[in-house]
Amino acid sequence: MELWILFGVFTTLMLIGTPIAFCLGVASFATVLYMGLPPLVIFQRLNSGMSVFSLLAIPFFIYAGDLMVRGGIASRIVAFAASLVGHVRGGLGQVNIVTATLFGGISGSAVAEAAAVGGLMIPQMKQRGYGADYAVNVTSMAALIALLLPPSHNMIIYSISAGGKISIADLFTAGVLPGLLLAAALMVTAYIVARSRGYPTEPFPGFVMVAHLLAVALPGLLLIAIIFGGVRSGIFTATESSCIAVLYALLITLLVYRQMSWRDFVHATQGAVRTTAMVLLIIGTAAAFSWLMAFLKVPASLVIWMKSVADDPLTVLLLLNVLMLVLGTFMDMGPTIIICTPIFLPVAQAYGVDPVHFGVIMILNFGIGLNTPPVGAVQFVACAVGKISVWEAMRSIWPFYGAGIVVLGLVTYIPAISLWLPSVFK
Repeated sequence: MELWILFGVFTTLMLIGTPIAFCLGVASFATVLYMGLPPLVIFQRLNSGMSVFSLLAIPFFIYAGDLMVRGGIASRIVAFAASLVGHVRGGLGQVNIVTATLFGGISGSAVAEAAAVGGLMIPQMKQRGYGADYAVNVTSMAALIALLLPPSHNMIIYSISAGGKISIADLFTAGVLPGLLLAAALMVTAYIVARSRGYPTEPFPGFVMVAHLLAVALPGLLLIAIIFGGVRSGIFTATESSCIAVLYALLITLLVYRQMSWRDFVHATQGAVRTTAMVLLIIGTAAAFSWLMAFLKVPASLVIWMKSVADDPLTVLLLLNVLMLVLGTFMDMGPTIIICTPIFLPVAQAYGVDPVHFGVIMILNFGIGLNTPPVGAVQFVACAVGKISVWEAMRSIWPFYGAGIVVLGLVTYIPAISLWLPSVFK
């Protein structure tokens, strides 16, 4: 009966449009009351869920990404990407994906990337004859690359949700090849769709101009090497690297590009504070929800059920992927990771799946959910920037979905795609 109350209250509140943090908190509180436990336990779990030192990395990376957008780093990355791939069929679509890959290694946030890159690229694509749906779909799917590349916020959340026993450096490294594979798959898809629609290419500016634009964008691009190299080499932790990212972004935008005004700085700071408050509240309530599920032995029951259904690890991974794809369509990514990691990770490990490998599978899977209604935050942002309805985007997004599912299948069933690079750094 306790599980019926926990999931029933959660589902009911979510269906009537209650914010996800309150869905998690109220469902946990109602279940504790029914069980006769002290209500204080929920607040203790909420506080312990938020009071994790590693979580400091998330607001600082969010802050750094906002500073880079307002300080001109993103626009210079776009210009460099345009010089590299603008001459390929569907040139601005290719530029969009390459920009998302480069900027994703700085921001670590799919929503921030959709807003930043979409704000720069979607208007240009529409002005030059690209369909609004094509521009939005390329932007929203390319934004998912940021989830896999360091400094992915969701990799940090996954590590904490797994009890803090999984190396964030290993997770950052494991996401690199899957992220680049997703970028390549989306570029091929964008080319095919652009060719079928007859979209134009951009003139190649010449190698001299490419070198010049690289030099201009290099100060911003160096941050990728600083974050990845520093964390991977052990010079600093993920939390320390996030602080360094903020300081570096401030120095580059104020001293090198000199584009950020005092008003931009204030808006970036306020935006980071608002986002941090929202994220931490969700993490805290999701931690209480997860504790209740562990207390009620949901993970153990799921392992037993899975073993009764199939003994083959490949079949179990397929079932887990289907479950996560369904969950990702109506839940936001952060709380879904916190809720599902304690449930699904023991199942995966019971069948011999490496936790780092499973983390990459989960991040990519739930990332696709961010681009799927009814709770597709990335898709909503891209559609708002492109000024089209979600339905208009959905009618033509299927080739890009297909590319994402193919990459998910490859990452799921070829562990080396995720685990080879971390093994190199051992």
